[in-house]
Amino acid sequence: MTEPRDPRRVPRPAQRGGQGAGRTARPPAGRRPGPRPKPGAQRSGARRPAARPGQPALRLGSPRPRLRLIALGLTLIMLVFVVRLFQVQAVDASAYAARANENRYVPVTLAAERGAITDRNGVDLATTVDAYDITADPSLLAPGKIKTGGAPQRAAALLAPILGQDKATLARKLDQPKARYVLLARQQSPQVWKKIKDLRARLDAGAAAAPKRAPRPDVLVGIFADKHSKRLYPNKDLASGVLGFVGSDGKGGGGLEARLNRQLAGKDGKLIYAQSGGRRVPTADTQEHPAVPGSDVELTLDRDIQWAAQQAITEQVAASRADRGYVVVQDSRTGEILALANAPGFDPNDVAKAEPESLGNAALSDAFEPGSTSKLMSLAAVLEQGVATPATRVTVPNRLHRGDRLFADDVDHATWHLTLNGVLAKSSNIGTILAAGQLGKTQPQANQVLYSYLRKFGIGRPTGLGFPGETDGILARPGDWNTSQQFTIPFGQGLSLNAVQAASVYSTIANGGERIAPTLVRGTTGPDGKFTAAPRPARNRVVSHKTATTLATMLESVVDDDEGTGAKAKIDGYRVGGKTGTSNRVDPKTGRYHGYTASFAGFAPADKPRITVYCAVQNPTAGSYFGGQVCGPIYQRVMAFALKTLQVPPTGAEPPRLPVTFTPGQ
Repeated sequence: MTEPRDPRRVPRPAQRGGQGAGRTARPPAGRRPGPRPKPGAQRSGARRPAARPGQPALRLGSPRPRLRLIALGLTLIMLVFVVRLFQVQAVDASAYAARANENRYVPVTLAAERGAITDRNGVDLATTVDAYDITADPSLLAPGKIKTGGAPQRAAALLAPILGQDKATLARKLDQPKARYVLLARQQSPQVWKKIKDLRARLDAGAAAAPKRAPRPDVLVGIFADKHSKRLYPNKDLASGVLGFVGSDGKGGGGLEARLNRQLAGKDGKLIYAQSGGRRVPTADTQEHPAVPGSDVELTLDRDIQWAAQQAITEQVAASRADRGYVVVQDSRTGEILALANAPGFDPNDVAKAEPESLGNAALSDAFEPGSTSKLMSLAAVLEQGVATPATRVTVPNRLHRGDRLFADDVDHATWHLTLNGVLAKSSNIGTILAAGQLGKTQPQANQVLYSYLRKFGIGRPTGLGFPGETDGILARPGDWNTSQQFTIPFGQGLSLNAVQAASVYSTIANGGERIAPTLVRGTTGPDGKFTAAPRPARNRVVSHKTATTLATMLESVVDDDEGTGAKAKIDGYRVGGKTGTSNRVDPKTGRYHGYTASFAGFAPADKPRITVYCAVQNPTAGSYFGGQVCGPIYQRVMAFALKTLQVPPTGAEPPRLPVTFTPGQ
């Protein structure tokens, strides 16, 4: 019986030529036989390739090392992913969530509505309207975010005609892939933003109707609008020197807009909403902190009187070819300023086009020598000290030698024989020097007394308005007065003041000798609708009621008397008291005297004062430069208008006729 064949046995190679059959084949000479494989060393069914004659037998490599290496590599890769996932989901989860919220949630400032500024009758002088800053998120127009090619350029082409800007400039702003915010246009009207929204709606409608495979023309997806308030001055340049303006940052840049910025501005709110793809998600939660509106401010100004004063001074400055001019109208009884006009002015709606010199309030910031209008204070001191009366005789020579100077009046004349009333009526410098010299036994004592009265009238002190850029004026202490100032200060040279201070001097006399600090603000109305009156102005007694009444009567001689210098200020039916002024002007550029300051001050009705008007024109170069000729007509025009506007009736009383001259020996 044949023995079964062992499959693990490898058959021996056949012998060549049949020789040596049944004999074991031997290896070629010189080659040692290899070891016989152990049973089971070769996998079942696997066949080892036969070795070619003269070559060693081939051996197959094991795949296990490669598999282990690949497994190890995959394990390391998975481990990296696991570690990174753990870092994102656990370790840095809050940071990534915050970053995601930064992109998802958009904070928007809710600008508080700025309070209005009105005149005393509630007429708007400065108000607030809605406006929009057109902004963009350029990152939403980047190639990776939008399918439409050249999105920034296409968006710029669409927006340029609406915003009225250059297309290339807008394209540069929008072509910033990494930027998240750019400002395209500031303070645009609601109509402009509506045009942009309508255009975007038409583009969306067109995209919906286009084939699905067509790219959506969503080039306006990154365009937004920040709503805020825009300051509007409906009367343009009216009272611009008082109101000031609001800067591009929304803060007051001058005038009352700057001084009262805190009350007017209110408090901004905040809105946080979710967005996706540049659009607000309506179903997402929002956080809103409402804005608190600013308070409305009511001024003492009367719009109509302000208009009349501004028209008059603007026309006179142009006719005289002067540098500038100002008119102050004040309620004599309360100190409230009814008009504060400057020429030239500016339009606060378009500050960029204004001349820099016009942006302030020259009536408060200009310090100038008042000239003869200041004589009222010197004669008030003389009357109050009891060293003279209106009838006191004063002999006025053509020239007066004092110190190292010869003093003269504005005209050459023979010796004048004037009363103290006549000194004021004819505006005699020499007569004023002689009268003021009686205030003390010595000149230094007289200087000290005069200085004390000037300070009581408010010279060298703040007006009380607290206005930005306001000057206190210049009044040196009497110990510092030089030889010339001792005799020029009594007639208004050698000291400086502003126009409001000058008006306040005459209001003090009109108010019976009691000075009331000027005011511009009557009160404020808060967001709750409650009106809060402004603090009461400071009061101080300067001269007695008797002295003030006497001076008022003397001022009538300046206007009514044929020999007075203020005849052009007459108003039919009213008793008017006033005083002219013509002074040498200090040129602010050189610091030397150059040109003149023409002025006029007074009040009406003289026997029952209600309104004070002060006018000054700086450096008139065409026509006359005398105060009575340049400012007298302005005073008459503005005073007449104010009396009618406030419905102030004439008193009907006849004015007393105080003597102006006297006859020597009688």
